[in-house]
Amino acid sequence: MSRAAPALPSTLTVLERGWLSSNGIVFDDGDAVSVVDTGYVAHAAQTLALIDRLRGARPLTRIVNTHLHSDHVGGNAQLKARFAAAGCTIAIPRGLAAAVAAWDEDALTYAPTGQRCERFMHDRLLADGEALVLGGLCWRVLAAPGHDPHMVMLFNADERILISADALWEHGFGAIFPEIEGESGFAEQRAALALIERHAPRLVIPGHGAPFTDVAAALSRAHARLDALSADPARNARQVARVLIKFWLLEQRRVSFDALVAHFARARYMTLINERYFRQPFARFVRRLVTELAAAGALALVGDEVHDVDAR
Repeated sequence: MSRAAPALPSTLTVLERGWLSSNGIVFDDGDAVSVVDTGYVAHAAQTLALIDRLRGARPLTRIVNTHLHSDHVGGNAQLKARFAAAGCTIAIPRGLAAAVAAWDEDALTYAPTGQRCERFMHDRLLADGEALVLGGLCWRVLAAPGHDPHMVMLFNADERILISADALWEHGFGAIFPEIEGESGFAEQRAALALIERHAPRLVIPGHGAPFTDVAAALSRAHARLDALSADPARNARQVARVLIKFWLLEQRRVSFDALVAHFARARYMTLINERYFRQPFARFVRRLVTELAAAGALALVGDEVHDVDAR
């Protein structure tokens, strides 16, 4: 039996797609619309079409990003260009403002992860604790580092709805990238989970996956996962590496094993993970990851090709 979708306020619509693109949340602001997060660049045209269907004759005037990972900001440039005449603005968390202005793809993590993003510019910065009105509802900005040092969530106290970005999914949370760089991330993720517990949302709209209401169960699963990862940093590193491979396959669908190795040999995070934790010949390291993903049903090995598999 399929689970009934939780009721959402009539002034917001969640655009849930596959995991290559984050969820987009479109808000009815009356004579205009706003969107939180815009998916991956490969889906930018689809993002625009979905928003066009919802907005009618009204312009999109605001883009708000929870963080700047490629799967959350990939539609920014096209949407901003399309609605420039309407004064469309982009608001981002303040931590990477200089990197966006200089378009530093290393600091923005696009080069280290082997991912793509079309260049965009921001118009304003989001501050922890500030209030935004979206869809006629007041949302408080909550800093939630862990998965990303600069990530924010949005919380509406009246409806007790949390837009959790990648701090909490129904079955986990986003990979803890800062730990790969030798920076703290586990403690910040634990603090983000505690912050969610204190706000006690009745409904969570995650960065990926369907909105959900059994928040206590999701938090329990997240804590158990975090305990396991923080007890074994190499396990977290392996998980990050596997996520990077799966993400690229979601876009490519199928590649030769040699092409996959060549792509990730140019991605600093993957080589850093191998050098810091596993110290194997790089092709052997990638082969091990691919074999693990195949055993989990997340991809398939077909001759010398690696094929994506929908494991949902």
